[in-house]
Amino acid sequence: MTDFTAPRFDHPPRPMAQRIGAILWPSFFAACVATMVFFAFVDPLALRDMTFPELPLTRTLGYSIGFFMFWLATAASSLFTWILLRPASRFNRPLPPE
Repeated sequence: MTDFTAPRFDHPPRPMAQRIGAILWPSFFAACVATMVFFAFVDPLALRDMTFPELPLTRTLGYSIGFFMFWLATAASSLFTWILLRPASRFNRPLPPE
């Protein structure tokens, strides 16, 4: 039978800069690819005319907004993956004796 009360090796926590980099760097590359694929088929000015024709958006601003929207979406995906992959040992410790 397995003894779940015995202490096991737990990896030390990573520095905050490393954790943020592990989320933002891959999501940056994913956003770059998504932006290139999306805007290869969609013109930002045509998209503006269909959604917000009264706003004075240029093509460059449309590309920029699109990139940051893709980056936000892919960063949220990376963050959720990081949350799910954290070791359970950090959360399932026995309660301290009273």
